[in-house]
Order: sequence, then structure tokens, then C-alpha cells
Amino acid sequence: MDIILTNNGYEVRNLGIKVGISEILQAAEEFEADAIGMSGLLVKSTLVMRENLEEMVRRGITDLPVLLGGAALTRRYVESDLRVVYPGPLFYGKDAFEGLRILDRLIEMKRAGLYDPEFGRRPVPARPRSGKDTQPADLPRRSPEVVTDNPVFRPPFLGTRVVRGIPLDDIAAYLNETALYRNQWQFRPEPGEDDAAFKARLRKLLRERLAIAHAEGLLVPQVVYGYFPASGDGNDLVIWEDESRTVELVRFSFPRQSQPPFLCIADFFRPIDADEVDYACFHIVTMGPKVTERAQELFAADRYRDYLFTHGLGVEMAEALAEYWHRRIREEWGFADEDGPTLQGLFRQQYRGGRYSWGYPACPDLADNAKVAELLGAERIGVECSEETGWQYHPEQTTSALICHHPQAKYFIAR
Repeated sequence: MDIILTNNGYEVRNLGIKVGISEILQAAEEFEADAIGMSGLLVKSTLVMRENLEEMVRRGITDLPVLLGGAALTRRYVESDLRVVYPGPLFYGKDAFEGLRILDRLIEMKRAGLYDPEFGRRPVPARPRSGKDTQPADLPRRSPEVVTDNPVFRPPFLGTRVVRGIPLDDIAAYLNETALYRNQWQFRPEPGEDDAAFKARLRKLLRERLAIAHAEGLLVPQVVYGYFPASGDGNDLVIWEDESRTVELVRFSFPRQSQPPFLCIADFFRPIDADEVDYACFHIVTMGPKVTERAQELFAADRYRDYLFTHGLGVEMAEALAEYWHRRIREEWGFADEDGPTLQGLFRQQYRGGRYSWGYPACPDLADNAKVAELLGAERIGVECSEETGWQYHPEQTTSALICHHPQAKYFIAR
């Protein structure tokens, strides 16, 4: 977003990642900022966003415009929930261009001395939920709609493995071009250009940027993954040392839906008292630190266009590696033949089972990232995660997931 704003005449102070609210507010005061912005993509969870706004209110800062964005946020959450927390102007920026439009209007009003007292302040009423809107007194230990007689696929091995030397072309085949071209690189179709022509036009640029990344050694894909015996214990997923299920390695707790069908991720595994052993898979994938370091160098040198291309490619190649390795897991686990026929279908979960990454409503606790890192031995591929880093993985272009084979395991929102 800083690049789009800078190119449109704004002076932007980019404080980087892992920045606390005290540092943000100090910079805002020092530079007499017209607004502050925070991203919930890779750095801040929605919980941290709320805490930052609450801290601003405690300090008596209630009139400074705040722009929030990133994949971890939704318009409804910002405009319905967070506007109740922060009484000042608070906005959701779906993308950089919406952020630009918001700032343009704020500056226009400031220069004219004509302020709209409701602009960015009035909470938008939440959409009513279907059915009853009350919390059940007692939630079930398992969703009654999740079957327990599905075939259990035994994994090819138990424990963990490290994978290196994956060809970049193999990973690039799983790139989400829409996310790369539109969200990361901020391109838009030309007048009269349909989506197919839009993507075809930009593939030459993609090939060029991949060639540069390959020549400079910027993308170093690595994977650590593993299969483990697992059981569902109410809202908890228990990971066992071996198939005897006597030694518990780690336990993950997940939220359960408060209304039917009462789903919880733990439901997609055999109950803890079942005779049959079930299994879970975890993976951590990374593109390494070099692409982040190079992006930071480009930004510092005011080479914003190259920065945008380099950073965006790193982000989406990490996501492509996760998609690619999930496919490899389905192949060796024995059910890849149930995949949909197209890559776009895979982006819409047209495959058996589910892949869940922490930070989203079905598995919101980012501290679980550290559990996965310890379980898999992430230090073997140079990945770290701790409370000091806000439970985010480092290097930046890193992501992890829990992978289930249960046929009903799909994305859902737990609330």
C-alpha cells in the first residue's frame, strides 16, 4: 500500500513488521501523521488489532484516522466490531486503491475544514444470522453430522522428513495468478480485456521475474512435514508419539461452532476412545530469507516497482509451495485421485480432506504455530517461531498447515 500512496503524492513512513503500538503512535506524533495504517496479513492478528485500538483509547487518542487491511481482516469485523472499540475514524481497506480513496477524502475534508462526523465512525450493523441467535447452553463434544465410519488412510511413514531442491517451475505451476497479479502486483485489466487476456498479458512479466529470482538465488524452497497418529478429544486434537497412543506429544484446542452443525476441526479425526487409529499430517513450507532481504534492499533504495514485484512473488510462491506440497501429500497418502480436474478447482478445495492454517476462524490461535514448529523440527529448514515474534514464522515467506484426510474436512467459520 505504501507504494501506491507514495506514487500518488503521499509521504509514507513504513515502520516495517513486528511494530508495537507504542512505536506506531510515537512515529505518528513525530511526523504529525494524518492517519496510521496496520496490516493483518502476516504480522498482526485480528486480536492484536483490537488490542492496539483499545490501547489508543486508553491513551486518549480517539480522533486519529486508522486504516486496517490484510487477509486476516474482513470488512464486517472492522466496520461492525472494531468501530465499537475505537470511536475515531476507522476504515477497512480491501486493497491499496481503496486505502488511497479513503485518504484522498480525508485530506480533502481536512483542507476544506469540513468534517463529516459520521465518516468512518458509525458501526455498521452486523447481518442477522439465520436461525436462532442464542448460544446453546451445552455444546456437543462432537458434531453429530461428521461421520466416524469413513475409511482411514494410513500414511506412507510416521515421523518427519525434510525436503529441499524442489524445482521452481514445479512450484510456479501452482501459483494463484489472480492473487499475484491483482492483489500483490496491483495490476488491473485494461478496458475491454477479459480475465484470460489479462493473465496472458502478465505471464511474460511473471516469467521474467522468475528468471531474475532464479539467477539471483532469491527463492530457496524447503519443506518439513510429517504424519502422526491422532485422536479427537472433544474440541482438542491429540497427537501421539506412536500408534500405541500411550504418549501424548502435543494437543491443539480448536473452537466449536455455537450453532448447527457444531463443527470443530477435532471432529475430523476418530474419537480418542475409538479402537481404530487415525492420522494427521502437518507441513511447514518456506521460500527462505533471501527474497525478504532483497525486497527490503529494493525498498530502501526507492526501487518501489522492483520491490513490489519481488515481495509479491515471494509471498505467492510460498502459497504455491503450500498448494504444491499439499498435492504431493495427497498423492503419497493415497487419495489424490479424488482431486478436481483443474488448478482453479484446487484453489476452491476440490480435493479430499482439508488444509487448515492458523490465524483463521476455525483455528485462530497463532501460538499453535510454535507447537507445529517444535513438532516438525522447523529449525532444520531455518524457520523460527516464538512469542517474541508474535507467533509469526520467520523467514516471512513461510506458512504451515494441518492436513486432514476426512472427506467432510472443508473450510468453515467457527463462531
